[in-house]
Amino acid sequence: MKKYILVLTLFIQAFILTEAQPIPRVTPELAGMDAHRLAYADSAILRSIAAGETPGAVLAIVRFGKLVYLKAYGNKQVHPVSIPMTENTVFDMASVSKAMSTAISIMILVERGLLQLSDNVTRYIPGFQPWIDSITGQKTGIKVIHLLTHTSGLPPHPSNVELQKLRATPTRENMIDYMANTQRLWSPGTQYIYSCQNFITLGYIVELISGKSLQAFARENIFEPLGMTHTDYNPAGEMLERAAPTDLTGIVNDYRTRLMGGVLGNAGVFSNAEDLAILSAMLLNNGELNGKRILSPITVKTMCSIPEGYEKFGRTLGWNISSDSPSHRGDFFSLSMYGHTGHTGTSLAIDPETQTAIILLTNRVYLKTGDVTRLRNLVANVIAGAIVNLN
Repeated sequence: MKKYILVLTLFIQAFILTEAQPIPRVTPELAGMDAHRLAYADSAILRSIAAGETPGAVLAIVRFGKLVYLKAYGNKQVHPVSIPMTENTVFDMASVSKAMSTAISIMILVERGLLQLSDNVTRYIPGFQPWIDSITGQKTGIKVIHLLTHTSGLPPHPSNVELQKLRATPTRENMIDYMANTQRLWSPGTQYIYSCQNFITLGYIVELISGKSLQAFARENIFEPLGMTHTDYNPAGEMLERAAPTDLTGIVNDYRTRLMGGVLGNAGVFSNAEDLAILSAMLLNNGELNGKRILSPITVKTMCSIPEGYEKFGRTLGWNISSDSPSHRGDFFSLSMYGHTGHTGTSLAIDPETQTAIILLTNRVYLKTGDVTRLRNLVANVIAGAIVNLN
């Protein structure tokens, strides 16, 4: 009898600990997935590593708000000595920062009545130049929604002359001045081109409205409330020790963000797979997790859907659905799946239809010539094929 009580007590304690975690873990079968089919993802990732596309990877899968798969592969470092990849490795998220930090911060400000998507950027950055038609002279202002959907007409990169100026005097004031006056390629809302300049501008808008750095705002309103303890800009301490190298270890790969001290609207966030699983579970649960509400259900639905009139561009308010030959969706997931990828080899994809999130993290730029675009599609196909119960 005593032995039975002891076993029952240990079981209850284990159950309580699991439920107390920010995101509970279950077996794939308990989430309607086939573990044997999921093993094909392991094989695809190991083939990619063997082909030299990345030194290693971490894969996490979320279904119905629970972490059903978390596995590390290969190495996070291969020279001068090999260091194995671990499940808690911290990655430079690169452009995934746009969605997981900047865009969500913008949505929070909209919910608080401090910002409208239809606001002209000049409301926050005076002197932010409009598009001027060279024939008619007609002016069209750039709005917040244009920045979020990459339809503003801002160029993808600074010109060599502009970049030299920024490097000579890398201040936030000079960066804002550059954004305000750089060339406009077309009338806002009429064409699409992916541009980091859009989200650099959005990051400044967050700072100007909130009176805080983007890092502080995201930390206080997203990362800390959700218990994302290994997510931040400019990693230090334990986060830095766990970081996978890109060009450098723990220093953002994006050159513009480095110029601005590691915090910018287009890049700079470091995170690990479990924290991204927490963020995904929050979005799949209509903006709330463990009693902490980050966004309202209506806001999540709006943010993760393509705005009316922007269907041909394939972009939501911060996420990608169908632009630029998306590699996050594979061949089977529907257009309800939204996601974002990062130059360093990171990706996050979330499908509200099947209540599934796929987190595939690599540090492919560490090998200089690595490319994991095809790998993302292959892994997405395996995961779709492993879903054997839709309910």
